[in-house]
Amino acid sequence: MERILTALLVVACSALLRAQTRAPEKMTRQQAEQIALANNPRIQASQLLAKVQGQVVRERRADALPNLTGSITGVETNGASRISAGTITAPRIVSHAGVGIGVSQLITDFGHTNNLITSEKLKEKARQADALASREDIVVAADQAFYAAIEARATVEVADETVSARQALVDKVSALAAAKLKSSLDLSFAQVDLSQAKLLQLDTRNNFDAAKAALNAVLGYDKQTDYDLVEDNGEPPALPPDPDAITATALENRPDLQSLRFSEQAAQSFSRAQHAQLFPTISAEGMVGYAPAGSSLYFTPDWYGAAGVNIGIPIFEGFRLRAQAAEASLLARTAAENTRDLKDKVVRDVRTAWLNAKNAQEKVTVSKQLLDETNTALDLAQTRYQLGLSSIVELSQAQLQQTEAAIGNANAKAQYNFSIANLQFQMGSNNH
Repeated sequence: MERILTALLVVACSALLRAQTRAPEKMTRQQAEQIALANNPRIQASQLLAKVQGQVVRERRADALPNLTGSITGVETNGASRISAGTITAPRIVSHAGVGIGVSQLITDFGHTNNLITSEKLKEKARQADALASREDIVVAADQAFYAAIEARATVEVADETVSARQALVDKVSALAAAKLKSSLDLSFAQVDLSQAKLLQLDTRNNFDAAKAALNAVLGYDKQTDYDLVEDNGEPPALPPDPDAITATALENRPDLQSLRFSEQAAQSFSRAQHAQLFPTISAEGMVGYAPAGSSLYFTPDWYGAAGVNIGIPIFEGFRLRAQAAEASLLARTAAENTRDLKDKVVRDVRTAWLNAKNAQEKVTVSKQLLDETNTALDLAQTRYQLGLSSIVELSQAQLQQTEAAIGNANAKAQYNFSIANLQFQMGSNNH
């Protein structure tokens, strides 16, 4: 029995160890975008705001629908007393009890209510566009964090290779120095280069951890989760040949610009609604009820009812309505200027993003050439040093140049990939 328990314990420990040492799950850029869209709280918040505005539309639409009110009233008075002060109403107060239902329906207020409803509907469309803009923001943020992590991982790999290469050089020079074939100065230079490589390794690993933390934040995780990031297969999308050709696409598709357009239209409808307050309001009202107590003295018969049409005409309200109309007109003009300002910024951002992408594309080619050249120079420097034709200073300089070129090449690739993603974001053409 003890052997069986021991065997089970060994199996459980082995399974736990395998679970703890399991390789990180692979994740592509597209998967990172999907996780961010599903988990990031900004997405949920923007969608909830759009739903809130939908309820505001319902609230405003209620003003155009019939209002039905039920009432139950009981009054005990001092023997048919009369009102001597207060509002101008029926002056006699009588003891009675009654129930009734009143209904009111707006006939027309010359567009005031309808324009308010239209304004709120346009605001709802603006909030929906804001929600789409938030999705686009999260997508490009996920792309940026993903490529930053890819870039940081590549620099870690370069740093690790540099440490390995310089450690091998230190070991070789140390052996040659012990055999009196190399000077202690060569060994000191090699050890200094190794220490510098180790410092670079520490910095790159820290940057990689920070990049992974930033990626987790965009993905909506509050705990550190490790992923094996998988770079995109194949070449990134080709760069459009002319920025002017894609500007029209950006002006048409950018959700933030669509939001401002809807907000501008909403402000115009609200302005029309505020101006309509200066016109009369016509509504129908009706009341029907039953007074079982007190009706024999004061009500004949027990049932009562009335219907009529009420016309409210604003004559003088201290210029409040005119001020509200003027305020709404100014707000509509402000919304139009905000839309025009964003259009100018979109044109600028698209051109800037295209220029950055073109520059990044050229850097990829140049950095690859530089890396090939520094690799060749490093091979020649190592051969010359081994043959005793050059000093270790020349070899150290060649190693440094090769390391910088390798890091620059990794950075250029990641920056070009992100610049293409950013260009698509500026165009509003991310199909997610």
